[in-house]
Amino acid sequence: MLVENKKIAIVGGGVGGLTLARLLQMQNVEVNVYERDINREVRVQGSTLDLHEGTGLEAMKRAGLLQEFYKHHRPTASKLLLVDQDLNIHMDDHDREIGKGEDRPEIDRGPLRDILLNSLKPDTVIWDSQFVSMESHQDGWYLNFKNGTTAYADLVIAADGANSKIRPLISTIKPIYSGITLIEGNIYDAAIHAPKLVEFAKDGKVMAFGQGQFVGYGSKSDGSIMFVASFKCPEHWFKENGIDLKDKQQADQWFRQEFVEWSTAWSEFFRNEHVQLILRPQYYFPLDQSWEANHNLTMIGDAAHRMPPFAGEGANVAMQDAFELASCLTRDKFTDLKSAIAFFEADMIKRGAEATADTLKNSEIMHANNALEQMLTFFNLTHED
Repeated sequence: MLVENKKIAIVGGGVGGLTLARLLQMQNVEVNVYERDINREVRVQGSTLDLHEGTGLEAMKRAGLLQEFYKHHRPTASKLLLVDQDLNIHMDDHDREIGKGEDRPEIDRGPLRDILLNSLKPDTVIWDSQFVSMESHQDGWYLNFKNGTTAYADLVIAADGANSKIRPLISTIKPIYSGITLIEGNIYDAAIHAPKLVEFAKDGKVMAFGQGQFVGYGSKSDGSIMFVASFKCPEHWFKENGIDLKDKQQADQWFRQEFVEWSTAWSEFFRNEHVQLILRPQYYFPLDQSWEANHNLTMIGDAAHRMPPFAGEGANVAMQDAFELASCLTRDKFTDLKSAIAFFEADMIKRGAEATADTLKNSEIMHANNALEQMLTFFNLTHED
């Protein structure tokens, strides 16, 4: 085995990095995950994930965790309301039967991370390890972390997300702005702080379209809500207009002015002293990106193929990256690590490009003036199938 007696460092403890660690440990590979969170009790933000056949679900199957996944997945989270900007319901699939046979079962990020963490050997994850830099040492790397610690690894795998600090050591290709900016909002104890919209969702998710703009949200099992509002604008629109989303008054004023034809009911999210808002301009890497493989360094997930979230592909592609890379590193198909990594990366780039293309297509549909009509057609055809 190519990685026998080698120390592997995975930088980043998201679903991709943790899945990879689990799969490598199943082959008795020595691996540590370096995660910037101070400990595992830190709240996991982000939307509920739907895992897909052949990618996310396949990863859980290979990791021997599929049964555990179904103990924690949320069937009601897949139930969808399609509405217009005035919250008029155009499609309600809450009466549709749904179960283990569903194509894209959903799970909150927190429980999914716990499943993966619990599958790892003790002390696999080194918490409070925010990556700062690394230097080549003999045939490996010394990694430096913000807390002053260092670590050696024979092979480093960047799983540190869309703003990866390791990616520039692999590729100098820059991301491209998609033309769409997304505002992410998180509200804890949402039944208290956003009761009307929480009740409206019926423990599922809501997708609203109007005037080339989108608002979507879903409830989570911890009682919180994550919502997003997205629209087309120049890359630095918020900065150029001096809008500070940490100022709740400015945030609400922005929404009322930009989403001017939307119902005032949506202000329960934006005119809310308990909301945490994050500005997220949406970027993607070129579909034709390429680079020369290294023998002791590679990357997976958003670090390799950053893309907008409008097709639900990001986490799924990252989890496929994990099982494809684990296979390349532990099978006897290749004579050396560089060949194994080169094969993996060529396949990963191709898969990432296909997922990115689908995502960009969805982005255009969801922000078109007739988005609601297009989405109704799509979901009705899907349910007929």
